[in-house]
Amino acid sequence: MIGEKGKLLYNVYRALTYGLSPFLYLHLRFRTLQGIEHPVRWPERLGRPSTSRPPGHLIWFHTASLGEGMAAIPVIKRCIEERPDCTILMTSTTASAFEIITNQLPTGVIYQFAPLDIPAAMDAFLGYWKPNAVMLMECELWPNLILGAARNGIALALLNARMSAKSFSRWSRPVLLPLISLMLSKFSLIVPLSTMQGIRFQLLQAPPYVINFSGDLKYTVEEFDISKRGVQSIEELKVQLAHRRVWMVSSIHRGEEKVMLGVHKVLMRMHPDMVTIIVPRYPQHGREIAIELQKEGLSVALRSRDEKLVSGTSIYVVDTLGELRHFYTLTPIAVIGGSFLPGLTGHNISEAAAAGCAVLTGHHVGHFSDMVLKMQRSNPLSVLQVSAEELEEALSELFSNSEILEARCLAAKQAFQALSSGIVANVWNQLNFNVLRQALC
Repeated sequence: MIGEKGKLLYNVYRALTYGLSPFLYLHLRFRTLQGIEHPVRWPERLGRPSTSRPPGHLIWFHTASLGEGMAAIPVIKRCIEERPDCTILMTSTTASAFEIITNQLPTGVIYQFAPLDIPAAMDAFLGYWKPNAVMLMECELWPNLILGAARNGIALALLNARMSAKSFSRWSRPVLLPLISLMLSKFSLIVPLSTMQGIRFQLLQAPPYVINFSGDLKYTVEEFDISKRGVQSIEELKVQLAHRRVWMVSSIHRGEEKVMLGVHKVLMRMHPDMVTIIVPRYPQHGREIAIELQKEGLSVALRSRDEKLVSGTSIYVVDTLGELRHFYTLTPIAVIGGSFLPGLTGHNISEAAAAGCAVLTGHHVGHFSDMVLKMQRSNPLSVLQVSAEELEEALSELFSNSEILEARCLAAKQAFQALSSGIVANVWNQLNFNVLRQALC
């Protein structure tokens, strides 16, 4: 009965997305004019390829944005090692992901922008590329993609599977449950990033036998390659920061800069030689922060302008993409943003831990709560969760007590090493056994 309701709901969804296609096309063109979509390759979002399909087996990895894309790359590399006979196709939806990911992919991997989940675009994409298997990352649950792939006999896997509390609540409603149940029934493998996420997928009626645990792929994200000039610039910054106290706040969202700058001003009274590195989630936000601070008469160095940290400059704003891991090597203290205001859902803390930083984050961490909890279980000193009001006191203690700082840096690195080992191998084994053995025969 639920299966029939699911099919009915999918037919309604397919009809709606078909009817909305002209408006979505206009919206896509508008986004292109705004610079949000790629100025040349935007037709790929309509399922129009920009390169030819090689003969033979093809595995499609689909990600939403930069973070998911970087988490997929270690698995892609393992696939290439184990199955060199297969072509790898990778898609994402954002121009920012395109700019970074295309420089990190192994030679031979094809990159395209993902098609919109409208019938014409998705049918054209699947008809042209004819993948043997589709690997979806995290929460990319699109009805036309999933059911279109299943209709064409294409195997499906969901890696690092997660669903926010809000999405889970929406899909759990009686009117939508049959549709998500139908979609999840088409997967040969679902690899949740935590036990809680696995429970959510089971409650949405995913077949229990397809749910397997392998660890969080966010632990396996590799260091980005940057240009020789970028490497040289990082080395120059190390010299400029050598004799100054440093802390960094990364991935902040709008509104959080007020919290961080308030803490900065208080700490500056105690440590006049201090430098605060601010890495906003979006580069444009960084430029806006720099402009506002300059209006207040503060000396600010902006990364995109290659400005130096001269005497009297206490704030360095990083308004570029793809350099976060390198900046973690410049600071002993990393505060992970996107977590200090209600409604935010946190960011990946493992990159800072891998660099050996003392890691602090707020309490609004969403699905990253599992990562925080596992790291704290591995070593209680590895991650410190504080409120916006407690941040100043926590940083003051780290600045004034080198033993505590060193202990937290060491704990974070040890926790990361303990939790990151073997994940890619585990994921590959699950993929090979549950999906690829049948899909590539």
